[in-house]
Amino acid sequence: MAYDIYFKNATIVDGIGNDSYVGDVAIKNDMIEKIGKGEGNPSGQIFDATGLVLCPGFIDIHAHSELEVLRDPSMAAKIGQGITTEVSGNCGIGVFPVKKDDANLYGFVRDVLGSYPSFGWKDFSRYLSAVEEKGNGTNMAFLQSHSALRCYALEGNPNRSANSVEVKEMCSLLEESYKQGCLGFSSGLYYAPCLFAGRGELIALLEVTKRYDRLFAVHIRCEGDDVIEALQEVLELAKYTGVRLEVSHLKAIGRNNQLLISQMLSMIETARLDGLDVLFDQYPYEYGSTSLFSLLPPQYLRLERGDLQTLLGSPKEREAIKAMMKDPQGWDSLYELCGWDNITAITMDSNSQYEGLTFTEIANRRNQGPFEAFFDLLKEEKGSAVMTDITESQESLKKIMTHPLMCFGTDALYAGEKCHPRSFQAAIHFIDKYWKQKQVMSLEQMIYKMTGETASRLGLSDRGRVKEGYKADLVLFDPKIIKDNSSASNPKAKPDGLLMVLVNGKIALNDGTPTHCCAGVILKA
Repeated sequence: MAYDIYFKNATIVDGIGNDSYVGDVAIKNDMIEKIGKGEGNPSGQIFDATGLVLCPGFIDIHAHSELEVLRDPSMAAKIGQGITTEVSGNCGIGVFPVKKDDANLYGFVRDVLGSYPSFGWKDFSRYLSAVEEKGNGTNMAFLQSHSALRCYALEGNPNRSANSVEVKEMCSLLEESYKQGCLGFSSGLYYAPCLFAGRGELIALLEVTKRYDRLFAVHIRCEGDDVIEALQEVLELAKYTGVRLEVSHLKAIGRNNQLLISQMLSMIETARLDGLDVLFDQYPYEYGSTSLFSLLPPQYLRLERGDLQTLLGSPKEREAIKAMMKDPQGWDSLYELCGWDNITAITMDSNSQYEGLTFTEIANRRNQGPFEAFFDLLKEEKGSAVMTDITESQESLKKIMTHPLMCFGTDALYAGEKCHPRSFQAAIHFIDKYWKQKQVMSLEQMIYKMTGETASRLGLSDRGRVKEGYKADLVLFDPKIIKDNSSASNPKAKPDGLLMVLVNGKIALNDGTPTHCCAGVILKA
């Protein structure tokens, strides 16, 4: 029989949690043509996979690759960890629709999405044309971001409440994105400008989302001391409107809040029993990454960056901010929750000499207190400023990870040369640390959380499984030597044991090296 690619004697992990088994897998064009054992003389490229695991390509439900795919169409950062499908537009952060070179939107997204020469995609369709012109190495789906809707519909500074006319325009823009194929709507209620949205605005947008039966993905308003109230807010919004809910990167930040994890999981379980379609995702690290500016109190995030940096020059404003960061009321102060020892600058375009240092270390180098160093550096920053912060315990991480409602995501950011290791090795880190080293769950269950469960959540009826008739998005790895070599100082280090990645039947990574082909497709609702 004539095939394009043929794997012999692979240990097949099917993506839906069944026990692994040894078999052969034949690929024809972009499909899995046949699964069996011991076909006589197959043609095509034949690979002896004895002792190797063959599983579905990993699916990243929480991505931020809107600009990275334009900078590197092959998406080598994702292919290099076995990810073949991803969903971007999360946390309310995105790049369409946008008025030509909108400085407001660019200011909101650059610390997460990085830089790009020109913004100007009036709608989702025009953005897709830009992607398709260059090609894409992974299969890509997109959410409509709340920040882009607010920047488009609200005149002037979008860090305020929207009026009824502006809400109506946002709903119209969201509907247009759904007609053009967006999988859902995302908001980041922790971030400006989304945090200024009132309940009426959110309900109006979610009613459109429900009408089109799309997904609502949300970074909840607080993940620290008020995490219970913040989770309850989105559960109630979803229950009121009937939307399908995805809680982004579920966690509780701060040593004293780790005891809240069981209550949070119980709240979600109860909501499901009451008929709400809700799941959550998680990246497999106890430390996160976000904009350094997000350490500031919400009222300061209302300001455009130039105005904010002017205020940061005032000793009186600095004292006021410092007091609010030490004693926050109704918002997450990551300083108060984590401490300067656990906050590390990883990208600082204007002061790159401090990248990789905690703020305690930076302050010592500058002969300042940490607050003064922080204020000075934000005041001087002309580009991106990104940090990592230790947010939760290993015990909490594993409790969330092993819950049956958890889906895998990376929350990968590509805002600078240095970044969180999750941007390059989250999938391999998950397998290496939590299956191979810690045996937190079986390999079959882990692969299910990275493939079949997510495909089902996204309505991808022909991906996420090793099954005849499914798309040939596949990963081949050696379970004996699979290893994450990345670190905070070297996040781009290649893993050991990742041998081959196929996207729609094309070899995107061979013998651990990306081929830089662009075999991905755009996945529309």
